[in-house]
Amino acid sequence: MAGIWSEVWTLYLILALGTPDPSPAPQEKLHDFRRIFLGLDKCNACIGTSICKKFFKDEIRFERWLTGQSNLSSADVRSYEGNYTDSTAGWRPVVLSHLMSPHLQQISDNSICTSAGKGKSCSIEAVLRATSRFQRWVRSNLLFPRMVKGLLTPMLRCPSQRLLDRIVRRYFEVTDVGSVQMKHFSEKDKLRLLYTLAVNQQPLIMQMFPGTEGWPFLRYHGSCGRMMVWAGSKPLRNLFSSPLERRADIAYQLLHITQSLSSNSLQFSFFYTNISGDTFGILDDSRVFIVDTSTIGIIDLKEGYPPDEDLLPEHLDVFSCLSGSCERLPPCETVRAAQSFILLCKHVINNLLLPNDVQSSHLPKEAVSALAICADQSQSDQRIIAAVQTLKDILQTLRPCSALYGYRYPECLYSDKF
Repeated sequence: MAGIWSEVWTLYLILALGTPDPSPAPQEKLHDFRRIFLGLDKCNACIGTSICKKFFKDEIRFERWLTGQSNLSSADVRSYEGNYTDSTAGWRPVVLSHLMSPHLQQISDNSICTSAGKGKSCSIEAVLRATSRFQRWVRSNLLFPRMVKGLLTPMLRCPSQRLLDRIVRRYFEVTDVGSVQMKHFSEKDKLRLLYTLAVNQQPLIMQMFPGTEGWPFLRYHGSCGRMMVWAGSKPLRNLFSSPLERRADIAYQLLHITQSLSSNSLQFSFFYTNISGDTFGILDDSRVFIVDTSTIGIIDLKEGYPPDEDLLPEHLDVFSCLSGSCERLPPCETVRAAQSFILLCKHVINNLLLPNDVQSSHLPKEAVSALAICADQSQSDQRIIAAVQTLKDILQTLRPCSALYGYRYPECLYSDKF
């Protein structure tokens, strides 16, 4: 199988770059193409290299490169379906995703060069290393809130020291994981972490709060260059036309997940800043997970957060807009207790439970009323949260108990809790 996959790489290389000249070995061109496509040529302005060996040993394979996704070099596609294997199991579905779309990535890279007066072509890593922000990172063995001030990813809107310690302690792109200190971080490790925090928090959320510990996030396998790999799932929107009992089970899980994120034993309150059907996915056992964690904010209920302050010029630099937006989120103290429920009901559960009209949905009237309250931002937080519980109670009675719902079967045969 490995030989067949190597031939696929070579065939794609010929399609993308033309018939190879016999003088440079095709394998060298293939190696160069892999590095460029994965973003390794841009390291250490990248995520990391923890899973590169699997790419080059053909233990991670793209699903449809030579069919609908054949023209990778020009398509503005951010993520791809693939398969992953290791010594403990067979092939499993995964998602292979760039930090951002190729178009936005090019704009981001250009902004780095122009910030240093280099035009649109430069050594991106050299420019980022020369910034005063990165030099502060180099001199510090701890990650302090002042070192991430001005970065616009949602979880850094009001970061506590406890949250930043968790980022460092769970960062497994370095060899020695588990310490809140960065003494074992090389300069390239610090640059990779800073770059990831500035561009897309997704790989960090998955590392900090893994599904193996009960969090509703898919398993993160690692990264190579600017490509990250996590466990695959089915799109939630594909089930919007399924029978009501299936949709009721999904809606119940969505509300339960959102409740658990806002109140949990670690006292980190997660909140949605933007949401759609693509935010979530579903596994073969019908369990729902959050697929896109890039728009999730975090408030530390234990340590609280400092008063919101205007950003000083020293806090605004080339790292501040690398995510493709320079828009700063509202202060954390303005986040409503019901904010996540409002966004969830309005943009996801409405489409899930009321796909066409109320009459054809067969949803109980009480559930329709509760859903309307939940999606109405003019309602008080107290009333919205009460409506969420009412809706959950109704949906629970509509959930079936069968082997299709493997995440709670056969337990549901013996207990109403499932």
